[in-house]
Amino acid sequence: MSDLNLCVFTGRLGQSPEIRYTPSGVAVANFTIAVGKKYKNKNGEQVDQTEWVKCVAWKRLAEIIGEYCDKGSRVQLSGEFQTRKWDDKDGNARYTTEIVVDKFQMLDSKGQSQDRGPEGTNPGDPVPGFPEDDIPF
Repeated sequence: MSDLNLCVFTGRLGQSPEIRYTPSGVAVANFTIAVGKKYKNKNGEQVDQTEWVKCVAWKRLAEIIGEYCDKGSRVQLSGEFQTRKWDDKDGNARYTTEIVVDKFQMLDSKGQSQDRGPEGTNPGDPVPGFPEDDIPF
């Protein structure tokens, strides 16, 4: 049996994707998604926890994400967990951990992303699973 490097997330984009092109013309999309959970702590109080997941997509998938997704878009994605090392402008080693997306599905209807919440909610309603103070949109 071989090892498996696969991550699957459902969440909302924290900002509109940033689309860039390599010198050879290959598209790359960088974005983050907010994922969360609710649980009760040892005192019985409801706790909302939000985690931010850095994501990168390449080629045509990057272009599609850039064209159809905006801040607040609800998406499901899967890909490989990756840590990259790079040097900053001062020559210091830096590390970035991200999901390299290979499958992506938009869960909102076109135009629903920023102005509407999940089915059955109205604009301005809190998003289930995310504390209102932590939602960047």
